[in-house]
Amino acid sequence: MKAIMIGIMPQEKIRERMLAIARGEYKPRAEEPKIWFTSMKSLAEVLSDENRGLLKVIVETEPQSITQLASMTGRKPSNLSRTLKTMANYGIVDLKRVNKKVRPIVRGTTFQIVTG
Repeated sequence: MKAIMIGIMPQEKIRERMLAIARGEYKPRAEEPKIWFTSMKSLAEVLSDENRGLLKVIVETEPQSITQLASMTGRKPSNLSRTLKTMANYGIVDLKRVNKKVRPIVRGTTFQIVTG
């Protein structure tokens, strides 16, 4: 699995960057981060030790649903769902709907952090 590039930059700078991209004034290079956080604190909350452990469990066991993952980890499905949705919003996991179940798929377990 390839390392996920994560950038840290103030919200104002992230907004300026996105607007410049939308206007066609700036084209991001392939090696630039696709995921941005506004602070190390917010990054640390999403990629806490507990959440990185959760990513490892998902990679190793390939659960077919959040309910199955909950039984493996001892966490409540509602808590897992909230955590996984946050990670999905940042592009760290994909939540694939299969029939009536949601299957978590990890996009990466190693991270390279860049400040801007």
